[in-house]
Amino acid sequence: MGLLLSFTSSILPFLIALLVLIFFLEQISYLRRKQNVPGPNMVFPFLGNVISLITSPTNFWEVQAQFSSSVGFSVNYILGRFIVFIRNTELSHLIFANVRSDAFLLVGHPFGKKLFGQHNMIYMFGQDHKDIRHHVAPNFTPRALSTYTALQQVIILKHLQSWRRLSAASPAEPIPLRLLVRDLNLETSQTVFVGRYLSSEARERFKVDYNLFNTGLMKLPIDLPGFAFRNAKLGVERLVETLTDCAAQSKKRMLEGDEPSCLIDFWMQELVRVTVDSNTTPPHSTEEEIGSYLFDFLFAAQDASTSSLLWAVTLLDSHPDVLRKVREEVSRIWSPESDALITAEQLREMKYTQTVAREVVRYRPPATLVPHIAVEDFPLTVSYTIPKGTIVFPSVYESSFQGFTEADRFEPERFSEERQEEVIFKRNYLAFGAGPHQCVGQRYALNHLVLFIAMFVTLLDFIRHRTDGCDEIIYTPTISPKDGCKVFLSKRCPRYPNFSLN
Repeated sequence: MGLLLSFTSSILPFLIALLVLIFFLEQISYLRRKQNVPGPNMVFPFLGNVISLITSPTNFWEVQAQFSSSVGFSVNYILGRFIVFIRNTELSHLIFANVRSDAFLLVGHPFGKKLFGQHNMIYMFGQDHKDIRHHVAPNFTPRALSTYTALQQVIILKHLQSWRRLSAASPAEPIPLRLLVRDLNLETSQTVFVGRYLSSEARERFKVDYNLFNTGLMKLPIDLPGFAFRNAKLGVERLVETLTDCAAQSKKRMLEGDEPSCLIDFWMQELVRVTVDSNTTPPHSTEEEIGSYLFDFLFAAQDASTSSLLWAVTLLDSHPDVLRKVREEVSRIWSPESDALITAEQLREMKYTQTVAREVVRYRPPATLVPHIAVEDFPLTVSYTIPKGTIVFPSVYESSFQGFTEADRFEPERFSEERQEEVIFKRNYLAFGAGPHQCVGQRYALNHLVLFIAMFVTLLDFIRHRTDGCDEIIYTPTISPKDGCKVFLSKRCPRYPNFSLN
């Protein structure tokens, strides 16, 4: 024991000196990359400011926005990675427009490639990316979208009825909608994307694995057994395996001449047609690759829609004049007692409700940040070059509050035919991205939001249970109200519609 103490005491000064040296070198490296850009002047070795990011992401990004107010961007350091936060809209467009092999790689999450795997649309460049977007275009034609809206309405109705029963069981207690909306969207995504190819048992496994994935997104990227990040990674592998099997089943049905009933069918129908016409299989169309792309769609649709639906309820409650106008418009166009599904034409007629949906997405863009990695040094401004390997975060949220008339106000009329701020300030409306990776499913996403708003306000009366700070933003991983959007629900319509898909 004495020998061990003697040895420890003899090397302790060297260990301390080594740690001081590492700290000093890391600070020098950080400051060299930081230059004169706003950001913290000192960072903790390796960890940087990751603790504050994990414990309070809302506050972390608010601080970054404050840092960047003078020059339009700021810097920080997280888990050994130098980061740049972009507040200025034109600089964000510069990033979005330069997703290519010698500029930026869109990653969707700071450690997304480890989670999502190799076969992933968001990591594709140039012609490969153009080819895959061309192949998925038939998934979002008017015919396909019409098929999806029918499925969406049946699922929305089922869940609204369930929420009402849940609220009636404990009328004195408000129900938090966040997890309920997430389940609604998960069933919607499963049904719209791969509908008949998922058994009830597969749907339950799917739900468990997606929950593991969601949890892992918000945790430290420790890829070891027992940690949330590893569980998320394994969950994604199982999800992709399931979706790969769905793609195989769909291809078989489409080869047999079946009519499409969900997104994967429209995809496989077009793939079969192209293969037969050209006598060759298009690139990036193996069942495993398509399974991975389907997971991309799921990731893009699931959490973003959950965020938007929650904020729609929150904002409609706090703006009764908007709620009244939506109810008046919907009642002129559709009646639940008709037992008829809302048609594509009726959806287009709900012009004011559509402006509300667009304003919800502007005012509370679900994915506030779009991470990219600098593949090479990139000149961001005349005086600053982003170093290779930097994680760059263009802020969609910050752009949403630039340019627009009284941007801090929730005002759907800004998107009316008279004002057309979506045209005038188009460059600031970045909720669906920009450039080559702009969201291909934005029409589908907006349709889902409009359908939900129309049905929710028509079938149910709701009162928001308001408490101090209930509407503060939290990351889950997209943004949502802090309290999970707690509401009291009651039936509004004389009777619920009786929908039929036949």
